Amino acid sequence: MVQPRYPLETPRLLLRPFTAADRAELFDLYSRADVVRYLYREPCTDTELDARTVLEKEGDGIDLAVVPRGLGTVVGNVNLFWRSEQHGQGELGFIVHPDHQGRGYAQEASLALLHVGFDQRGLHRIVGRLDGRNGASARVLERLGMRREAHLVENEWVKGEWTDELVYALLDREWQSRAAAGPHRPG
Repeated sequence: MVQPRYPLETPRLLLRPFTAADRAELFDLYSRADVVRYLYREPCTDTELDARTVLEKEGDGIDLAVVPRGLGTVVGNVNLFWRSEQHGQGELGFIVHPDHQGRGYAQEASLALLHVGFDQRGLHRIVGRLDGRNGASARVLERLGMRREAHLVENEWVKGEWTDELVYALLDREWQSRAAAGPHRPG
């Protein structure tokens, strides 16, 4: 079982499980049409707090609040799901509040969960899937060293329209090779 010690710490962020005190900030995030534009969900009218913090078996996930050090405010969330035990597959996701985008928080938080997935859980491959129109998230995945493996054209009917899907991926050996080259990896 992989249950990291929380909070996970990066140079600028604390990544921790959501608490009841986060409900208002989480609602502010997911009630915005501009935030959920590229998600399957509509803006929410109520929030449920996720308590996923363990990668014990296939289907488990880690869903953490992204809190900049010294700010004390939840500015987003980052998650990692264990999609297939047999194939060693995981899936990464992230959302950052528009007021806090452009500061590298998504990339920094995602690096911490790639570390959990590859170095602690021993996954073979981690993917990121996104709406083809979401260029900002695609750039984050590319900065993480993920390669675009697929552009699925009009493959899903979402919110009343056909949408494209992009699939990015990173293999464990690519992650290890990148680490050997010396880029920052969270501890």
